[in-house]
Amino acid sequence: MEICKKAIGMEQTGIGTIIHLDEADLYLIYVTDRIIRMRVSFERTFPEASYVLAMTAWEDRLDDFMGKDRTRVQAKMPKVTESDTAYELCGDAIRVVVEKDPLCIRMYDGAREIYATIPGAPFQKDSNNRLIHYSRMNEDDCFYGFGERTGKLNKNYEFIRERATDSWAYDAEKCNSMYKHIPFYISLRRGDQAQPSYAMGMFYHNLYESVFNMGGEKSNYWPRYSYFQTDGGDLDLFLLCEGTIPAVVDDYTALTGRPALLPKRALGYQGSSMYYSELEKDCDQALLGFIDQVHEKGIPIDGFHLSSGYTTQENNKRCVFTWNNERFPDPKGFFAQMNQKGAQTVPNVKPSILLVHPMKEEFEAQGLFVKDSKNPDQPSVGGWWGGAGIAFDFTNPKTRAVWKKLLTETVIDIGTDSVWDDNCEYDGVWDKDARCDYDGLGGTIAGLKPIMCNIMNRLAYEAVREHNGKARPYVVCRSGAPGVQKYAQNWVGDNFTSWKSLRFNIASILGMGLSGQPNEGADIGGFAGPAPSEELFLRWVQHGIFQPRFSIHSASSDNTVTEPWMYHRQAERIKEAILLRYRMIPLFYALEEEAHRCGAPIMRPLVYEFQEDPKVYEESETFLLGKYLLVANVLEEGASERRVYLPKGYLWYALDEAYTAYPGGREICLKVDEDSIPRFLREGGIYPEAINQPM
Repeated sequence: MEICKKAIGMEQTGIGTIIHLDEADLYLIYVTDRIIRMRVSFERTFPEASYVLAMTAWEDRLDDFMGKDRTRVQAKMPKVTESDTAYELCGDAIRVVVEKDPLCIRMYDGAREIYATIPGAPFQKDSNNRLIHYSRMNEDDCFYGFGERTGKLNKNYEFIRERATDSWAYDAEKCNSMYKHIPFYISLRRGDQAQPSYAMGMFYHNLYESVFNMGGEKSNYWPRYSYFQTDGGDLDLFLLCEGTIPAVVDDYTALTGRPALLPKRALGYQGSSMYYSELEKDCDQALLGFIDQVHEKGIPIDGFHLSSGYTTQENNKRCVFTWNNERFPDPKGFFAQMNQKGAQTVPNVKPSILLVHPMKEEFEAQGLFVKDSKNPDQPSVGGWWGGAGIAFDFTNPKTRAVWKKLLTETVIDIGTDSVWDDNCEYDGVWDKDARCDYDGLGGTIAGLKPIMCNIMNRLAYEAVREHNGKARPYVVCRSGAPGVQKYAQNWVGDNFTSWKSLRFNIASILGMGLSGQPNEGADIGGFAGPAPSEELFLRWVQHGIFQPRFSIHSASSDNTVTEPWMYHRQAERIKEAILLRYRMIPLFYALEEEAHRCGAPIMRPLVYEFQEDPKVYEESETFLLGKYLLVANVLEEGASERRVYLPKGYLWYALDEAYTAYPGGREICLKVDEDSIPRFLREGGIYPEAINQPM
């Protein structure tokens, strides 16, 4: 085991400072005045080859691949001094002190210490070659983000596994691994009378499977600590030293990429159900009939997510880039009719194939797949939907070229500017030593697995633009790595139909918003499990209209289809909620543009806007839509009241109560019924609504 215990030397490069430790090298780079890169290499080398970073201050082997998705900045050069006990780096805003023996790194914003490692053993490489980084923490620190997580918003005391899985029908409160792999969080240190709270971003630029322990472990020999542990790579940490949560999110999206500016139709109602594309034949007519029925009932719709049933071949096996002509005899004609009806088709595309795929031998001859670790001339065979399968290697330039060509010919050219990338977690590639091209360098799936989804999304985005230069692509995807927001809208995967999912999916969406992805939603009504009850479906729609992605989608185990009119008694209330969504489109579009500029979440936890109000630190269910509209949905079965805490410092006007004013800083109790959608407008705020409804 290798434990870094002391600093023994120092040298400066053209962009930063290398501190030589007894067991590793520590590279400190001021990317900006407030973004500090702290990279530890036990090999004492620092190669640069990132598919993630959108802003760098150094040459990178993948600069050509990243192209316009990457910006080069000039590194800031702090004043560096050495004393008998420490090395000190003084930048214009942040000061870093590296104490020599015992080794400890401390960071200061002015006179305030904002970060520290544990002394004497901050960086370790254990006997299993796992790398560990220990950081100091306070007992009541708050931790937000981590990409897509279940449970409550604040992750203090939690143990988190960072591993993308195909987590069908997951428990929205307790499931640990989910579909996204985003090793980034925001640490919030509470303030007091002497100084305000302080928010800091912690982005680990590492795609190996990893874990975060956020204070769930104690040792009598160390002060309170959290740690990050990864299976490989480097301890490559970007510290975003801004002080406020909005500024941290701004920095993080500058570092990993600004969110895509989606077309307006992506903010409308997206119909979907696996049912329609799984019929024995004439699925196209069933779908066209569904759109007609939506219109007949006076409900607007902007798209339909076409599940993968359209690709099924012999024995109902799904084969990407093929069409089932019994179900869809004229795909181009079908797409054209859907476009005429104002509901563009969003076809499902998958990154792996079954061994029975009709083009398998052709693909294999071109070497397009992730390779077996022991037989590198053969694809790595693992699990897939319907049997054994093999996965495309998107780190291979040849694969990217073939994929883009086929995606254009068999999907985009059929008549759409939209692509639904699905099942992109690479969860079935079980051999972690399976080989990837890594753009010529060679690597293993263990260190590249999460990035496959991002590259797949990028290819879809580029293919749409290259096919139609006037189009604004709409790419939607279930999984993703840091930077996925540059290309795609996400959703919270195959949730289970339950009141628990309705409640806890909110924190999952809010956490993604704090992790750089403002364009997130959940399947309304629940995807897996039975049909939602009448009350649950009503409440889910009344909440879902505030999610950036609004899609009613299902694969119910009882073979029902979740449709807006499925319960006659609630059909009018469902319709009115959807019409409210469309009246809010100007607000959503303004927030979409703001997110594109600075990464600001569309759905925001209260702590994002009210960081100095400790009573909102644990709030996971009440949220803001933008800066001014507070939403407190009814989330409990049979509820007759809803208790709401209103942040201090402002009056809040209840939209459902003729703008009754409530002072902030206290909890109120509202009477609610089936028509209730509790909303409050912040003092000084603007709440725009459209007058005419699109049809």
